Amino acid sequence: MNALSAETSADVHPHPASDALSRSAHTVIATETAAIRALESRIDGEFVRACRVILECDGRVVVTGMGKSGHIARKIAATLASTGTPAFFVHPGEASHGDLGMITPEDVVLALSYSGETDELLTILPLIKRQGNPLIAMTGRPDSSLARASDVHLDVSVSVEACPLGLAPTASTTAALVMGDALAIALLEAHGFTAEDFAMSHPAGALGRRLLLRIEDIMHVGDKIPQVRADATLTEALMEMSRKGLGMTAIVDQDDRLLGVFTDGDLRRALDDDGVDMRGAPVSQLMTRTPKTIGPDKLAAEAAQLMDAHKIHALIVVNGERRVVGALNIHDLMRARVV
Repeated sequence: MNALSAETSADVHPHPASDALSRSAHTVIATETAAIRALESRIDGEFVRACRVILECDGRVVVTGMGKSGHIARKIAATLASTGTPAFFVHPGEASHGDLGMITPEDVVLALSYSGETDELLTILPLIKRQGNPLIAMTGRPDSSLARASDVHLDVSVSVEACPLGLAPTASTTAALVMGDALAIALLEAHGFTAEDFAMSHPAGALGRRLLLRIEDIMHVGDKIPQVRADATLTEALMEMSRKGLGMTAIVDQDDRLLGVFTDGDLRRALDDDGVDMRGAPVSQLMTRTPKTIGPDKLAAEAAQLMDAHKIHALIVVNGERRVVGALNIHDLMRARVV
């Protein structure tokens, strides 16, 4: 590009000033915020009816929409599914070419179209109605074909799009997404859906690990448990700690019931005590007699909380009879990505 053409290009596409860019962004946020606030007055009888239709459904919620509404519909379906309401997305164009068979008579259909006149949706509408599926429509035009054909209509109209041309769906898609979130969370609470239920559908995520992983899944067992008898010497206890590598050892009686724990911290305290005979003292004289313990059926997250609260780095795992059945330390929790 020569100097003249470069100069001409710069004149045609001048770089906007920084304040103009910021002003544009603020306008978009203000416009979309107003669109969301306008939804509050529409959480009315129709919204409640929509919730009840879904709660009474014996099947799934089939969410559908074209274009940008289709993208929002996919997100709403995903949110519903992950919060206790079985749901999936069906592309309306594909529905008329065979995918309509995915919709059973027990399902509820949630259709998104801002205009309410989307051809692909109107094409499959008679088949949905003939099958008897309850239809919830989410549109910006209550007098549209889709809204009139629906059993329940959710109004997501906006006064203006954030796009200055008034063409790109912006505020309208945000309003539809927020209405979908409102629907999903209202249903979540109605179902009594819990954090553990959420984790069951997200087992690979951090929440799933934190809520589903139990102590028995990660603890050291059998010969890997550091433990010595009450009459063991300090040297024997230190050798056991070194072999097992957990920074502590359990002190047990002849029935493997826990009597105490000897840790690195106990060793340091003993070294600072001039009255302790380091050669002749049994480890039971130096142990912590009331150590923190945990049960094998507890959540790994509870072990993390216990360690953090008491500033310790390892725990002995005991059963209901106080018998030692396992051991773990902070590194085990880190490897399991609980902390």
